[in-house]
Amino acid sequence: MRIALGVEYDGSTFHGWQTQIGGGTVQDALQAAMGAIAGEPVDVVCAGRTDAGVHATAQVVHFDAPVERPLSAWVRGVNTFLPPAISVHWAHPVTDAFHARFSAFGRRYRYLLINRAQRTGVWHGRAGWYHHPLDVETMQRAATMLLGEHDFSAFRAADCQAKSPIKTVRQASVQRSGDLIVFDFEAGAFLHHMVRNLVGSLVYIGQGKHPAEWMTQLLEAKDRRLAAPTFSAAGLYLAGVSYEDHWGLPINRDSMLSGAIVL
Repeated sequence: MRIALGVEYDGSTFHGWQTQIGGGTVQDALQAAMGAIAGEPVDVVCAGRTDAGVHATAQVVHFDAPVERPLSAWVRGVNTFLPPAISVHWAHPVTDAFHARFSAFGRRYRYLLINRAQRTGVWHGRAGWYHHPLDVETMQRAATMLLGEHDFSAFRAADCQAKSPIKTVRQASVQRSGDLIVFDFEAGAFLHHMVRNLVGSLVYIGQGKHPAEWMTQLLEAKDRRLAAPTFSAAGLYLAGVSYEDHWGLPINRDSMLSGAIVL
């Protein structure tokens, strides 16, 4: 039986999602906990791999259960074997046609940035920080230039394995709540480091280093060397994955979680 899981995690202490020799990743911890329930190894596939230090409030994975267990075992049972920074929220049976990555038609990322002169304490590891005052209105104007289909080569990591740099962005917004600036991006898929590179360039614009129109110039230039450096991983969250309704996934129950990480 194939089963989908909804998972959240604080990525601060993990070496990213993907399993590696020596362990220390979210996938390693999750598979070990699931193996304890199954009594044998279990492999999982995720909707979107996250880098070291990146978090998720709405990661989706699937696996083929090697033994029969009640769905509650894949939630409460697995959670008893997981470290405190990882939690399974739901389990749902799906057909073999479902694939956590390839069945998804959209992904949403949220970046949290503390904008004040003093570094953060409570938000350490869970939000980025920038000490210069930022003009959110100008940043939002620049963000609207990202909407639609574009070549995002200027925001692509050198080791990105995507077949094409052309992506369609359906949401790009920047909002302030006190000292917290919230960036939201939604697209069918993202390039490696794309969101963190976009945030870095928007911060440059917000500080006044470049006008809002610089964002369009970067898209047209398609040159990674011209954009701002990659921003810290600390504030980045995989906040949503979209699937067709016929899969019946209880994703809407997590909508509050995905939207609640604001002050």
